[in-house]
Amino acid sequence: MTRGARTPEELETLLEDTFIVRDSSALALLFEDAAVLAAGSGIPEARGRDEIAGAATAMWERERTYVADPRRVLQAGDTVLSFGRGINVLRRGPDRAWRYAIAVIDPEELEMTEER
Repeated sequence: MTRGARTPEELETLLEDTFIVRDSSALALLFEDAAVLAAGSGIPEARGRDEIAGAATAMWERERTYVADPRRVLQAGDTVLSFGRGINVLRRGPDRAWRYAIAVIDPEELEMTEER
């Protein structure tokens, strides 16, 4: 998996993909080094890629998954505010790839995975 995305909308899709395959390493690479993830539902706020990977693992242990649904994307230069299943701030890095700087996922929007 690449580090980041070509467009803000693609970043949302890549996040969903990492949730589906439960790849915490790939998920962490979608975030800036000092990014913040707030997911609620008893999951502590995560800062930095390692903590974010851990928060994702905690969500998977609770059988939660993320489904991309960007409803509104507001772009100002290399910064984006995205509204969907949460509110996210994305930035385009020097390598031109988009990554999450701040991700606030609404815990009510985290979907239960089907029983295995």
